[in-house]
Amino acid sequence: MSLTPSRSYLLQALHQWMTDNDLTPHLAVDARLQGVIVPDQFSRDEQLVLNVSYSAVQHLVIDQEGVSFNARFGGVPMNVFIPLAAVLAIYARENGQGMGFGMEPGAEVLMQQADQPVSDVPTQSSGPSTGPVSVKGGASKPAKKSTKSKPSLKVIK
Repeated sequence: MSLTPSRSYLLQALHQWMTDNDLTPHLAVDARLQGVIVPDQFSRDEQLVLNVSYSAVQHLVIDQEGVSFNARFGGVPMNVFIPLAAVLAIYARENGQGMGFGMEPGAEVLMQQADQPVSDVPTQSSGPSTGPVSVKGGASKPAKKSTKSKPSLKVIK
């Protein structure tokens, strides 16, 4: 029996829990993963932290494809798409409570899906995209080899 990945369900539940408790949910994102759509000024970063509270974003959708929303970056409205495999963690800004991902049921399926070509990534249908965006992946230019270690989260109590 094959189970669907649990990451989207966990993200939805934790986002709702944080919102219900007046906390500010943030996503830690691996911006190097193919299919990540973020503003150009952030596309060079290896890891991003995005505020996904209802006061910071509009049209937030968390589903089996990924996390999508509209937000303003420097006053410019932009569409953002984060494939589920690129979501490293969700946590509350105020106290750090949340969850890191990678070992939950179905994580291996997400990583296999992350290897699909960019053309398989869902398109934004919530209106025209304004402002510069960057789509990670594809054959636009060869990837640079990084000497840095893989990004990780550190839990501080």
